[in-house]
Amino acid sequence: MLNQNYSESVCIDTTTMAWEASPAAGVWRKKLEREGEESGRATSLVRYEPGSSFTPHVHTGGEEIFVLDGVFSDEKGDYPAGSYFRNPPGTSHTPSSKTGCTLFVKLCYFQPGDKRQIVVDRSHWHWNQGKVPAEKTFLLHQFHQENTMMIHLDADTPWRCTHAAQGREILVIEGTLIVNEATIASPGWLRFSPDDHTVVTSGSHGATLLYKTGHFLDLEKRNAVV
Repeated sequence: MLNQNYSESVCIDTTTMAWEASPAAGVWRKKLEREGEESGRATSLVRYEPGSSFTPHVHTGGEEIFVLDGVFSDEKGDYPAGSYFRNPPGTSHTPSSKTGCTLFVKLCYFQPGDKRQIVVDRSHWHWNQGKVPAEKTFLLHQFHQENTMMIHLDADTPWRCTHAAQGREILVIEGTLIVNEATIASPGWLRFSPDDHTVVTSGSHGATLLYKTGHFLDLEKRNAVV
């Protein structure tokens, strides 16, 4: 197991990590947290070399993907940078990339009953005013307590995250975050435990974040379906 203690906060500067080979030729990954070697809950950065692909497979516990750069593809279509999609448990596909791409991937985090398959590309982002003038938000997905959204912060903005008591997960998409005096650049990954109310601050050029909360609740129940 890797970084699977949800009572502990984790902050990873992924730019310092080396890419590791995956089971598919030309597909590389950086493991951020992982339950088993090739099964169970996992969060990773995944890089496809141009022309690489994975064999057809079924995600028994569901799959959540955000395209960081390049164009990701499967038999259903092409997904450019900024695309977010969810493949619920039982769905299958044959992923590939003609031009190469980098992805943020979460496996086996779907809550029981969450069966909606969605695709949202960047052209459909519609920013809404946040709780403070320097914050804008766009909701990508919501199911019960779980919320997944895009957050944009203006430069040098201290950010008191919502729903902190449910645990928080942040991927820096653009810009930087200052966390306990450390600068975390894209695509840095942070996970805060429910009792960690650390205030993060956007860098001098602002920050765009993928933000998740509520998905660490009732993990015992989810173990029964993944």
